[in-house]
Amino acid sequence: MGYKRVLVKFSGEALSGNSGFGIDVKILEYIAGEIRTLVDNGVEVGIVIGGGNIIRGVSAAQGGIIRRTSGDYMGMLATVINAVAMQEALEYLGVDVRVQSAIEIKEVCESYIYRRAIRHLEKGRVVVFGSGTGNPFFTTDSAATLRAVEIGADVIIKATKVDGVYDKDPHKFSDAKMLESIS
Repeated sequence: MGYKRVLVKFSGEALSGNSGFGIDVKILEYIAGEIRTLVDNGVEVGIVIGGGNIIRGVSAAQGGIIRRTSGDYMGMLATVINAVAMQEALEYLGVDVRVQSAIEIKEVCESYIYRRAIRHLEKGRVVVFGSGTGNPFFTTDSAATLRAVEIGADVIIKATKVDGVYDKDPHKFSDAKMLESIS
């Protein structure tokens, strides 16, 4: 493949299949199989998964009943649910994996610690990063970029519903421009 270390980012909606919500275990197993192929080829893999198949913070906050900050934390918790599901699927396929969360949930997963994440990757373990950045008002795309830089990933593999990085949401703005390169 040519890469030593990659960060794979995919949307939570990818896990829901045709239903649009929840987790389709067949799709979960398929994605885990693709990750296993990377690992079997000697690639160190970090993963960031969105939570939109369960809840989107910005959507939850529409209407004013739920504050945006609380909605975003709800979304972060959704990413942990997806991260644990991915951990289970990868372990089912025989892949060694750890989930690290930017929000402490010690009964469920490790807290994100940079040096520990690096050590897991060096030992051939997949690391699934949950809770985004741990801060409201940031997307899991932001978290994927942050974690990729922190772990020294050679590339980010973005498997989401848009075909690149845009200056604004292309589903909401017809004049959105795809950025050909970023630094």
